[in-house]
Amino acid sequence: MGYWLNLTLFKMGFWITWALIPIVVEIIPAFVSGIRLLIKTFHRKRPTMPAKMPFISLMVPVYNSEETLFNCIQSIHDSTYPTELVQVILADNQSTDDSFGAFVKAQNKFADMNMQLIHTQRGKASALNTAIYESIGTYIINIDSDGVLEKNALMNMVLQFENDYKVAALTGTILPAKKMIRQKKPWHLKILQYNEYFEYAQAFLSGRTIEARNNQLFTMSGAFSAFRKEALLNTFMYNVDTLGEDTDMTFQIRDKLKRKVAICTSAIFYIEPIPSLDNLYTQRQRWQRGEIEVMHQHTKNISVRNFFNDFLIRRMMIDHTFLFPKMIWLFASIALLFFRYSALMMGMSYVAIYLLYILVSLLNYICVRLLLRDFPDENKFYAHQWWVAFSQPIYNFICSCIRLVGTINGMTEIAAWNSEKFDQEAKGVGSIIRSDFKNLKKRKKE
Repeated sequence: MGYWLNLTLFKMGFWITWALIPIVVEIIPAFVSGIRLLIKTFHRKRPTMPAKMPFISLMVPVYNSEETLFNCIQSIHDSTYPTELVQVILADNQSTDDSFGAFVKAQNKFADMNMQLIHTQRGKASALNTAIYESIGTYIINIDSDGVLEKNALMNMVLQFENDYKVAALTGTILPAKKMIRQKKPWHLKILQYNEYFEYAQAFLSGRTIEARNNQLFTMSGAFSAFRKEALLNTFMYNVDTLGEDTDMTFQIRDKLKRKVAICTSAIFYIEPIPSLDNLYTQRQRWQRGEIEVMHQHTKNISVRNFFNDFLIRRMMIDHTFLFPKMIWLFASIALLFFRYSALMMGMSYVAIYLLYILVSLLNYICVRLLLRDFPDENKFYAHQWWVAFSQPIYNFICSCIRLVGTINGMTEIAAWNSEKFDQEAKGVGSIIRSDFKNLKKRKKE
């Protein structure tokens, strides 16, 4: 008995402390939030239809969107929202392909649409800012040109505005297109895309719904967001000096204007699934660097003492600070074995934490199923992906590693839309390691 007590409290004490970090910081709060969301989804109120539907403006930033632009415009035209009440502004920020040809094709096909093309400076933020001044709608909605709207998305989003006058801005629900995921492709890419779909469904229909409950939504999606025009015109517009212009706009409305930012779970926008691990690698680094830039600009008086009072401090600690302990575990697992730590107990702690992450995913899975009950086809597709809950912790860990790389690169490189691809950085790291070993061999000879 004394041996096991000594092993547990003294030799394993350090490891147990590290193992408790994800349980206390991530898993327990996720369980509590998931249960609250589960209860709330059973008491959803149906929106009421206003006597008169408002006029809306859709902004679509366009950059080399020749292949996707027509389908995007068609999804606007086929929406259940009255076409005569929709203004569509295509903001072309210096495309080099035949995006204009796609616009002309759509203009001829959908002659009943109020649609115009404007030319703007390079960059998504600049394109959106120019389009804002061209808009005449009560609500301004922006969507990316490489996705398509679910037919009821615009109607559901406007109805949420009309039923809650406290809401100044809304983010829609983003999901990878299930038809494209089902297409024939290598098995490893298919697994990656299924995990991405599962992640998006839980991030929006569970994560952002929980955040929005106390007006703590961290970021609206840049791919599909909506605003009351009067609120948007009271901001400093989209920030052209950051990679996270969508997060910056969220902070402006919530923290500067002290207005409410929410999510419309019933407004779905379909995007293309991630085409490769390289694209995931550059995408998540861009998101991480944009998030850090915005947090640096908007967050002041950062202190661990405010961890339980300020959700932004908690978000920063979880998204950035706790990335490092996660990576430390990889090396600590190996190093601690040389200090006679029990490999069995370390392995069991990893398995226990992994199972807890799976339970969190399954709880969120149930919540998402409830929120998708108005979309039978989507719900059915998501229901068949229950098995992804078992691979999701690994996928999330890979994304955490990429975000950590993004943090490090953000401190050493000038911000750019696309960072180096994974294979390029891997070759660079490999050459540095080989060079270091050569130098060590030379020193030993000397």
